[in-house]
Amino acid sequence: MSLPAKVMRDGLLEKRSSGLLQLWKKKRCVLTEEGLRLQDCRGGGGDARSSAWSSKAKELRFERMATVDCVEYKRGLVYFTVVMATGKEIDFRCPQDGTAWNAEIALALVRYKNLQAVQTGRNRHLSTAHLGSTGEDEEL
Repeated sequence: MSLPAKVMRDGLLEKRSSGLLQLWKKKRCVLTEEGLRLQDCRGGGGDARSSAWSSKAKELRFERMATVDCVEYKRGLVYFTVVMATGKEIDFRCPQDGTAWNAEIALALVRYKNLQAVQTGRNRHLSTAHLGSTGEDEEL
């Protein structure tokens, strides 16, 4: 059983649907140390905490994310794309005021990838140190 991931940011983002019309849909987004959780909004309301949210959530995990790309500023909105490791692109937009979601997601992704690289390096170092020590302890 794993502990719940630390919430770094919680609020509203708009995600472009992948359907034919590509409509923008409001999502409650929770940014954690492990990724981005998206929940559908079941009714109006501008505040992330007061709106009715579906219990079904979609998880965009950092382990499957490649980059945060294509930042564009238009009419008070920030448009950006999350690119998954598979090449799939997911478009988002949010208000330009305050710290933009794209910056926070990109920083959290870099933090996650750096932590993974450190752990991989540490594991590699431990495994080579272990292999090297077994050969040195033997006498001829």
